[in-house]
Amino acid sequence: MLDNNQKLLAEEGEVLSPAVRIKYFDIVIQKARGAVLTDATGREYLDLLASASATNVGHCHPHVVEAIQKQAANLIQYTPAYFASTPEIKLAQRLAELAPISGPVKVSWGNSGSDANDAIIKFARAYTKRQYIVSFTGAYHGSTYGSMSLSAVSLNMSRKMAPLLPGVVKVPYPDVHQRQPQESENEFVERMIAAFKLPFETYLPAEEVAAIVVEPIQGDGGIVKAPQAYLDFVWKFAHEHGILVAIDEVNQGMGRTGKWWSIENFGLEPDLMTIGKSIASGLPLSVILGRAEVMDALDSPGNTYTTAGNPVTTAAANATLDVMEAEDLPARSAQLGSKVQAYFEKKREQYDFIGDIRFYGLNGGIDIIDPQTKEGDEEATTKLIYRLFQLGVIIISLRGYILRFQPPLVITEDQLKEAFQAFDQALSELAAGRLSLPEDAAEIGW
Repeated sequence: MLDNNQKLLAEEGEVLSPAVRIKYFDIVIQKARGAVLTDATGREYLDLLASASATNVGHCHPHVVEAIQKQAANLIQYTPAYFASTPEIKLAQRLAELAPISGPVKVSWGNSGSDANDAIIKFARAYTKRQYIVSFTGAYHGSTYGSMSLSAVSLNMSRKMAPLLPGVVKVPYPDVHQRQPQESENEFVERMIAAFKLPFETYLPAEEVAAIVVEPIQGDGGIVKAPQAYLDFVWKFAHEHGILVAIDEVNQGMGRTGKWWSIENFGLEPDLMTIGKSIASGLPLSVILGRAEVMDALDSPGNTYTTAGNPVTTAAANATLDVMEAEDLPARSAQLGSKVQAYFEKKREQYDFIGDIRFYGLNGGIDIIDPQTKEGDEEATTKLIYRLFQLGVIIISLRGYILRFQPPLVITEDQLKEAFQAFDQALSELAAGRLSLPEDAAEIGW
């Protein structure tokens, strides 16, 4: 007999396109509070995914819920394309002040991280009067045509849909997984800089490049931080050639890395940046921020949408910022992230199938590897995340073999201890060879 999750998913399966959802676990989420999810059968799970880092202040935070309810009772929608609303004005002012950009800053609204990253292309081309955009392998910037053209994390984001946006050139991201045996970090950085420079030296005129778009810490690419020296070079190169530097903070911003913005881990200033996901606690809102002169390069309706920046989503965003500030969630992310990292480092001493561990706040990538080859072990990773799911913990994989550890920043220390207990059990069972793959293992993951 089908349980309620299976029944609802079977009904949905009759009408839902397979392009919509990356498959992991067969549950239907009915409600959530803080860091706890409840499915259609009433079973609870600890959430270590935070809706893909879209609920950093936790699910249904009372202050955010109250703000949404209060605003909805007054004004749900009048298009910001024609008229302002008070929460929208307040949010624009707050975000301009929070932006890690010196001098006057202006904002523009979007509905998702995808269209915000499309807007980077628009503003950069309009301001520089140049056509080319440089992005990086391993990047995920979204699923609209512009942001998808910038991305390079899954073949299914380009397969069957060509031609993509012209004028986009991709260079290798300085991913720790590309470092060769016996290669020092300096040698690795030098090799990655040479790969970055190669297009500019052979076929890509720097004076025709509008912007370089980068995730300082890649999210869906595996929670991978670029070396400081590499980004220092990219910034210097861009400034020398009149190229704008744009950063994508959609996944890694809003306190996720232990600071408000991931770029603050590097001490560098962008010309443009995008935020989304957690800015309105998961409601459809994104923001493009940039130097005022760049943002003034487009006139309406160059980046105008009917619902972007509407009264309810901007009210939710103001309340989200209130919570971030009142509960000092960036600092909390840094504090708890160090504890989680210490836990996994201790486990690595115990289990040889745990490889590289990368934590920047409550924001981690844990590689599960084959002990003999040191290569990523997708089968073991799938066994592990599925067993954790059975134990009541939601965590997914990236690139097939990387555990993505991104809980809401409000997760309690007791809840983290519960998660550790589930990991203790699952890791020991994996080591003992007692875990098996689910029947649909071939369909799971990116």
